[in-house]
Amino acid sequence: MSDPWRPGKLPARTGGRRDAEQAPSLADIGRSLLSPLVRLIVGKFQKLYFRAVEQTGHHKRDILVMRVENARDSLEEAKEQFQTALEKFSALTRFDGGELEDLYRQLKIEFDYSTAKALAVKDRIDAVQDVGEALFAEWESELDHYTSRSLKTSSRQKLKQTQQHYGQLITAMRRAEARIEPVLNAFQDQVLYLKHNLNAKAIMSLEDELIGMTTSVAGLIGAMERSIGRANDFVRTLNGPTARALTVDG
Repeated sequence: MSDPWRPGKLPARTGGRRDAEQAPSLADIGRSLLSPLVRLIVGKFQKLYFRAVEQTGHHKRDILVMRVENARDSLEEAKEQFQTALEKFSALTRFDGGELEDLYRQLKIEFDYSTAKALAVKDRIDAVQDVGEALFAEWESELDHYTSRSLKTSSRQKLKQTQQHYGQLITAMRRAEARIEPVLNAFQDQVLYLKHNLNAKAIMSLEDELIGMTTSVAGLIGAMERSIGRANDFVRTLNGPTARALTVDG
């Protein structure tokens, strides 16, 4: 079953700080007015999408499992990409002759790939959260439909357990996501610096940044691996031990 719903993008970086006393522009006012409208349209589209999928025999629970697996796979791909980017950056600091322009292009390509993987991670975590919230709201509302007290109690307990596991999953994923932006910022700084300083001295100056960048990437990879583990645990919770699992080793 394909899942075309991929909302969300990483926030754009700002170039400066707005004066606190500056009056809002017409564009700002327009965005503030459009934002609730956009959320309303998106919400209605999601309801229609969920309804259409459920008519094919796939319920929100199935969609949630699929999106968790997609988010987990995106985290794995992003982890591998950031490892590759760090290796390219490390090789750059060992430069001993050749075309600096070629080295810059290689590093720029890795930065662009890393940015694309980061966007995919953000989109897919957002997609998990969208269907998760919808599932739990529906589950909660349907508890009142039970006529059997014992079944209602059992379903409520299962709901609380699933919400707890889901909360742990989303927390782990959002923590991993939060570590991406600082790494991308540091990576972008190196790419920009090299772009405007294509000489051996610039390469030597980048060596000082390697230790900090290595530490940041290591922390990011660790957070991603914990998220992947949480995703595997959550899928097993919903589907049982036969569900497809992805190890943190890839």
